[in-house]
Amino acid sequence: MKVKEIMEPAVIIIKSDATYEEAARILYQNEISGAPVVDGSGKVVGIVSEEDLFRIVYPYYRSYYDHPEMYIDYEDRERKMTEIKNHKVEIFMSKNVVGIDPETPVLQAGAVMLARDIMRMPVIKDGQLVGIVNRKTIYHAVLKNNFKL
Repeated sequence: MKVKEIMEPAVIIIKSDATYEEAARILYQNEISGAPVVDGSGKVVGIVSEEDLFRIVYPYYRSYYDHPEMYIDYEDRERKMTEIKNHKVEIFMSKNVVGIDPETPVLQAGAVMLARDIMRMPVIKDGQLVGIVNRKTIYHAVLKNNFKL
């Protein structure tokens, strides 16, 4: 089974010049947890996930333990949301995108996702985004195919 057989071809994208607020709105309104970020030519330049959005507001593990006083005032944390809503997506998106070819075997895609702790991967052919695949889709496809679920 190949990635092209299970990928979602209708990909919801976020443009590279989008703001934090626009990215958050796209994820929220489409009920998705992440989306590829594309530049003006349609090339994938990043991924934005809920984790990326929250990372700005919530502390990193080490930061919290090094400076817990910064995170005690939760009203201040909420005010931070207002400050960051116009920040460009390129500031907080994940830039190390791991894309996958549509001809890649599904089990190989799943192995890459587990090894690199990736939840979703853009499917790229000839430098262009042609779909997206996520861990849940791979998991379901593998189980259905091998256990006749």
